[in-house]
Amino acid sequence: MSFNKKDVSDIANLTSVTSRKNRLSNYEGSIKEFRKNNHLPDPFSDMSFSGADITATIIIPKIGENGFISDEGDVLEMAELQTISYSMHRENSPVRTLGHVNARGFVKGARTIAGSMIFTQFNEYAFYRIESYKKILSSSKGSFAPLADMLPPFDIVFTFFNEYGLAAKMKIFGVTLVDEGGTMSIDDLITEQTYTYMARGIQPLVQLDTANDDLRYPSGFEAQKDERLRISTNAFGDKVEDYKNFIEKIYSSPTY
Repeated sequence: MSFNKKDVSDIANLTSVTSRKNRLSNYEGSIKEFRKNNHLPDPFSDMSFSGADITATIIIPKIGENGFISDEGDVLEMAELQTISYSMHRENSPVRTLGHVNARGFVKGARTIAGSMIFTQFNEYAFYRIESYKKILSSSKGSFAPLADMLPPFDIVFTFFNEYGLAAKMKIFGVTLVDEGGTMSIDDLITEQTYTYMARGIQPLVQLDTANDDLRYPSGFEAQKDERLRISTNAFGDKVEDYKNFIEKIYSSPTY
């Protein structure tokens, strides 16, 4: 079977990068129009979340008698948590040489992750819902009261879900509580418990995509579907090797 010049030209147009981008653009446009006519959210638009759309869950490991952390533990939805903040600081040292006033470059050092949490205190200490703390309180007969800074490092998982059905997640790993305080005043309608913490790692906000939306991922878009699934299940580590691989991917030549 032979192709003439016109056939070869048509095949090249169908398989070119520009053609694929145009087809994807047309696909997105048709989906937007369909969802607009049916009063559905646009899956390709940028949408935000309010504080009312966020749920915080802490995952506390259980430490056994031998001192090792077991798979069992407490998973608590922190309904009392009203505010949480985080900040990241990374040391950067300038590199200087003779004959130059300005820095010739910078060397990156260690990263520090820290923040604060504010709890609305109801009728009980927020962390007394932890199973091991309950056992200590019931057996100590009032002679010992466990505090939050005695907890092992735990994770905080934030689940974002709005009224349009769009979801996202965020995680703070290895949270260690450093400071604790409380506020009680005749001028306040609620009592608050405040904490500052340090953490081992953080996973920034990532869109959750079930990849089961046939309108968004029809046949022929399996690559985009698989990519969104991999992003949704991604976890950010703190290994030097992971960081090295990440830098190499940034500076590697793009492939098409």
